[in-house]
This record gives sequence, structure tokens and C-alpha cells, in this order.
Amino acid sequence: MLKIYNTISRKKEIFKLEKGKKARLFVCGPTTYDFSHIGHARTYIIFDAFVKYLKHKGFKVFYLQNITDIDDKIIIRAKEKKVSPKELSLFFEKEYLKDMKNLKINSVDKYAKATDYIKEIISQINRLIEKGYGYRIKDGIYYDISKFKSYGKLSKRKVSDSYDAVSRIDDNKDKKNKGDFCLWKFSKEGEPKWKSPWGEGRPGWHIEDTAITEKYFGSQYDIHGGAYDLIFPHHEAEIAQMEAVSNKSPMVKYWMHTGFLTIEGKKMSKSLNNFITIGDFFKRHSYTELRFLVLKNLWRSPFDYSEKSINESNSALKKIEEFLKKLKSIKISYVKNCKEFNGLFKKTKEEFYSNLDDDFNTPEALASLFAFIRKLNIMIDKNLISKKESKKTFEFFKEINKVFEIIDFNKIKEEKPAYFIKKLLSQRERCRKERNWEKADEIRKKIEELGYIIEDTEQGPKLNKK
Repeated sequence: MLKIYNTISRKKEIFKLEKGKKARLFVCGPTTYDFSHIGHARTYIIFDAFVKYLKHKGFKVFYLQNITDIDDKIIIRAKEKKVSPKELSLFFEKEYLKDMKNLKINSVDKYAKATDYIKEIISQINRLIEKGYGYRIKDGIYYDISKFKSYGKLSKRKVSDSYDAVSRIDDNKDKKNKGDFCLWKFSKEGEPKWKSPWGEGRPGWHIEDTAITEKYFGSQYDIHGGAYDLIFPHHEAEIAQMEAVSNKSPMVKYWMHTGFLTIEGKKMSKSLNNFITIGDFFKRHSYTELRFLVLKNLWRSPFDYSEKSINESNSALKKIEEFLKKLKSIKISYVKNCKEFNGLFKKTKEEFYSNLDDDFNTPEALASLFAFIRKLNIMIDKNLISKKESKKTFEFFKEINKVFEIIDFNKIKEEKPAYFIKKLLSQRERCRKERNWEKADEIRKKIEELGYIIEDTEQGPKLNKK
């Protein structure tokens, strides 16, 4: 039974769906004015793995993600680059989708660009105005948060609280309340614009998400995800918009927020010269290393990135790869008593999936996997594992990888040593039998220079690629 921590209730809840229904998941996508960084990658890796796990458990899932392709940041950056906002946004959208592909994030069913839903956005704003939640001032249409009595229920804030120094709350002294946010911004000269009943302009940031989700999911759906810093004001504003329009509550049953990412204990920032884009990461590391590093930390906990942590991830992945290579090299066709293996395999599989069912606890699931590897390595060395058990274990790791995507199975393929290396190995064995240790060691060094390490076992020598 799957349990997930729900931000709005601040506790773990059993994940339930109406019989035969698809799980509808929406995650806030990028604002396409810059390259995506590893903080973005963390959120999208988590939800990619989570969706794959839901599917593994038999749930049908529709995963929707928006792309903010019109925004103040896009307009400002486009002016700096002397290109149109559309051109800039399209460039960074392509880069984002390329990053997702390189990270093996392939569970998203629909990417929805904000500018493709202007009609739906205008419709939703119109209904908010009719219901008394929207009002007009000089620079646009705003949402009156004092009219929505449960405003703040996600972030646990009150309307009377100060809203200073919070990202993307539109500043205008004519607003009714300090926390009121813009639904529609009237266009300034040279800015992108669309026609509306109130005048030419463009959508505010929050309204695009509720217009898009209403289009695909209706006014209520199952899961809304995003990074922790989106709880306020963005997700709070979404609730206010959708529940006011529909008169239905809750808009979302389960809220999932990924924890903050820091770089060696500091906030990631270009001014601190510690801003790591996904593209920068790929210059030095592989997708498996980042996915593993993300998944070895609980999805909703703070996460600190460092070169030390990525190197530790690389070492852990090599242990998995070496273990799988070892499994493939097993030649024993039959083991008389498999009771110890069967008990260990059953216990590990149960623990692994039990941890994932408990708030998608990937670090504990991985810990159970490494305990299994340590114990099984001992059994392999004692010749207690046959080809049958090896195949069963290998298939289990393939099953895990459909969710985690942390193993590159191309690295596990058996590479057959060249004929002359095998010949050298035979010569070394002959020297060892003749007790010519000096010559045998000389041959061993030659083999190592050619990229192989010799492992002497009870069954004879084995060649392993360096």
C-alpha cells in the first residue's frame, strides 16, 4: 500500500484512486529564459522515477507538465540578447527537452506551452472577474486574495502576513492587498501581446497552470508536484484561482514538493560561481551518476551537491556494475541447496518495494539493495549461486532499473578478451604450475597493460576489464 507525504496535510497519506481511473499528475515545468540547472534536474528526476513506480504498481498515469514560454524574465533576457521573446523561449525549450532526454526522463505524456492556451486562460480570468475575485487597475487584472477565505492553507500563511521578498508577487501600489497577484498584464510597447476582453496583454504566471490543468484534468485532480520554493506564492495562487472558479475543493488531493538543493552548503547562484547547468554536469559526468545521487536522497529532504557526493555515487554505481558482471560470469549450472539464496532474494525484494511504498523512500530502498549485493558476493565466492539464481537476480536489477534508470546495461555486456590475451593467460597458468613465479608475474603485468585484471578463483583465472 503506497503512502505519500502530502504537503497540505503535513503527513503521510495512503495513495488512493477511484477504481479504473488514471492517476492525473501535474508538475510545474521550466520558464524558458535560461539553461536548466541541476536543481531543476532533481525535481524532474524524482517525478520521472515516481511516475515509473506508479506504473510498476499497476496504476495508469497521465503526466502533464507546462512550459512557461511568456514571462517577465523571458522578455528581459530577450532584450539583453537582442532577439524576440519567442525566439529566445524556443531556443531554451529545445535545450530543456534535450536535457530531459539525456537524463532519461521520458515519462511526461504532454508538455503544454502557455502561449498555446491563451483562449483557456482568458476564459478562466473572465469567470474569476464575474465571481468577484478579479479586479482591474492601471496595469492589469488582479486577483483579490481577501475574497478567497482559505487563502494560505497550503503554505500555512494568513492574508494579513507580510508578503515582502517573495518571488513573483506583482508589485503595484494600487492593489487592494499586498499579496494580490496579476492574472493579465496589459502590454507595454514592444512586448508580446494577445487580444482580450480587457485589452491587449499577456497572462500572469499563476493563471497559465490552472488554465492548462482545467483543460486536461477538469477542476480537480490527483497530484500536483514541484519544487519546495513554489509552495508560496505560486501553488497557493493556483488553489485560489481554481477553487474560486469551480466552487470545488480540494483542487488537488496530494501535493508533493521536492526539497531545496544547495551546492556544498550554499545556495546555487551565478554570483557565487556555483551555478551548475545540466549541460555543465554532462561535460564531466553521466546521467546515471546524477540520477543515482538524486535517488539516494529522500525526495522531500534538503539535498546538498558536491564533487565528493558525485564521486561517491560513481563508486557505488561501479559496485553495482561489477556485481552484475560477476553474475554474468557464473558458469555453475546447478547448486544443490538454494534455500539461503531464496530467503535472501525474497527478503530483499520485499524490503525494496516496501521502502518505496513508504513515501517513495528511495535511499532506504537502495540501502537494502547494497546489503543484498554484499551478501550475494560472499555466496558467489563460496560457489553457492548457479546460472539460474544469477539470471533471477539479473532480471530483478533490470526491473529496478525500469523505475530508477541508474544502470547503463551497455557497460555490463561481456567483452570477450582477444585471442592473444587468452594465450598470455594460458602461458601464465603454465608458469604457475611450473612454479616459475617471476615469469608468471611478468605475464600478469603485460595483461594488465592491455587493460585486463586477472582474478584467481577456485575455478581458475578470470579476466576482468579494468
